[in-house]
Amino acid sequence: MSPVALPFDPIQRAADLWRARWGEDSQVPAMAAATSIMRVQQALLADFDAILAPHGLTFARYEVLVLLAFTGQGRLPMSKVGERLMVHPTSATNTVQRLAAAGLVERLPNPRDGRGTLAAITDRGREVMEAATADLVDRGFGLAMLSTGELDRLFDLLRRVRVARGDFGDLVGESTRTS
Repeated sequence: MSPVALPFDPIQRAADLWRARWGEDSQVPAMAAATSIMRVQQALLADFDAILAPHGLTFARYEVLVLLAFTGQGRLPMSKVGERLMVHPTSATNTVQRLAAAGLVERLPNPRDGRGTLAAITDRGREVMEAATADLVDRGFGLAMLSTGELDRLFDLLRRVRVARGDFGDLVGESTRTS
């Protein structure tokens, strides 16, 4: 179900009310930007989940499949899955269990850690991940309304926030983008 478009911008309205209550120096731009990011995140997750549903996936499950597919051997310790996706270990375990029940991932004993478990993508998991990725690409990952230059600028701005928040170390000379 598509959300009904409001006849006004609720974040602009909130910014105006915020400014009226707490004044010009009350971090109105920061509040409006942060709230906009959260609203876009909610919209993108809803879009992604709708695109991925025909594949039997949620965005969280898709992320795990992509993460595993990008590893050299197609498997990772469960602790790394949670760490890399920035989710609680219980959430990572539940997600992997659901993927395993669908035959998209296998849970294997970790030979390096007798108590640990590896999550390993199956051939079927790779097929589903590739088909789901094609659908996300066809939809421009929900951001088709932005130009490549705008997407690069948005990435750069959000990357600065991620670095400042400790998401990863900002490595000098690091470049993983192809643009």
